[in-house]
Amino acid sequence: MILFNLRCAEGHTFEAWFRNGDTYERQAKAKAVACPLCGSHSVEKALMAPRIAKKRGREEAPQQAVAPVAPGGGEMPAEDRAKAAELLRALREARRLVEANCDYVGDRFAEEARRIHYGEVEKHGIYGESTLEEARALADEGIEFGRIPWLPRADQ
Repeated sequence: MILFNLRCAEGHTFEAWFRNGDTYERQAKAKAVACPLCGSHSVEKALMAPRIAKKRGREEAPQQAVAPVAPGGGEMPAEDRAKAAELLRALREARRLVEANCDYVGDRFAEEARRIHYGEVEKHGIYGESTLEEARALADEGIEFGRIPWLPRADQ
């Protein structure tokens, strides 16, 4: 599987997963790839940043994306495009609210969540990154947390 950053003719950027580069090329040529915001089939690859390892050898987790094409590679019905666009708006609003009301703790998320849970620091909202192993350990300890698909900002 490969993740591509894509841009439509209207300037909307979004991400989509494909089996491989040839699959993307075939679907794009057949106009089977559509922007989830406006439905445009005029889509091309956008600039992509390389994956950069974080400290302790962790890589940035890939962003999750709403699939812009219907199962089987056909055109996504207008009703589904509208639902996808609404989901993207809701996820971007969730990101805005989290960023406005919580403290970013980066890759110290698991450590900070434990400190809050065990009363070492005052209870407050935080967000950041954790590995799958760290998330499992938090859950095993009974520490409540949530995971949100972290979409890029709409203005990027």
